[in-house]
Amino acid sequence: MTYVEMKSILSAIDDPVAKLEMVMDFGAHLPPVPDNAICTEITGCASRVEICRAGNRFYGRADSAIVRGVVAIITAMVDGKSPSDIKKMDLLAMFSELDINLGAGRLNGVNSMIRFLHNL
Repeated sequence: MTYVEMKSILSAIDDPVAKLEMVMDFGAHLPPVPDNAICTEITGCASRVEICRAGNRFYGRADSAIVRGVVAIITAMVDGKSPSDIKKMDLLAMFSELDINLGAGRLNGVNSMIRFLHNL
């Protein structure tokens, strides 16, 4: 699923709990990480998170259902883009537009994932 599709779905949901359930559903459908992908564990996340890359394709893993959904959204934002394209993107603004009610710890993890992607 693309970021645009995810954003469209989330924008149609007003209830914060239903929105979190949809985020978890996104995470349940993360594509498997291919064998040739290079994976990096993201420090600064409360959960164990890996962002993986095979060329300009992005994948991810996390040990929490909500965080898996966040990883699905963030990897969808950058999927197919080069590191130089990603550096030009305001990923935090894009994520904030989704209006997902996350706690401070998870927002720190979002910032850590974004920092990693901007430093590719």
